[in-house]
Amino acid sequence: MIGADGSQLGVRPLPEALQIARESGLDLVEVAEKADPPVCKIMDHGKWKYEQDQRRKESRKKATNVSIKEMKFRPKIDGHDYTTKMKHVERFLHEGSKVKLTIMFRGREMAHPELGRKILDRVAEQVQEFAMVESAPRQDGRNMTMVLHPLKKPPVKKPKAPTAPVAPVAAPVTEAPVTEAPVAEVPVTEVPTAPAVTEDATTAS
Repeated sequence: MIGADGSQLGVRPLPEALQIARESGLDLVEVAEKADPPVCKIMDHGKWKYEQDQRRKESRKKATNVSIKEMKFRPKIDGHDYTTKMKHVERFLHEGSKVKLTIMFRGREMAHPELGRKILDRVAEQVQEFAMVESAPRQDGRNMTMVLHPLKKPPVKKPKAPTAPVAPVAAPVTEAPVTEAPVAEVPVTEVPTAPAVTEDATTAS
């Protein structure tokens, strides 16, 4: 029996183990049923289940789902059809999908499997820079198949934009102090005033 803190509590009878779990306000959960005797742990079962669900969700998010596309060829395919199909194959690989190539033989073409192998080798050589052969060419009844797996390329680092040179800061212009010229005072001369003429009230006879 394992305690809630991970401590070993030894072998306990089931009623006693349940009583200890109840006193702790927790659950008694069997974690190793095939052990002899079975191993139980005291824990919060609801919390433990929630954490397990969260871990599973995180695992599903991290898992990458790789789809498989299929492209079919004929042993005597003409150049135009080959070019068109190869454009699709390259697009699928660049999108991150696996590509299953199938060479379909009919009638007397079954006697010349080397024609199908030649096409598959040509495709593998053409996409070797961004894909690898995951499953080598193999004969499957009237068909010959090969699987390509896209290569993971390191992310391309974007070049940093050049930094514009900083224009030098112009030195502040110091204004020369303006000195006011002293104004010369002109002396004021008072003009003497003529005495007022007083008329005599008596006129000489």
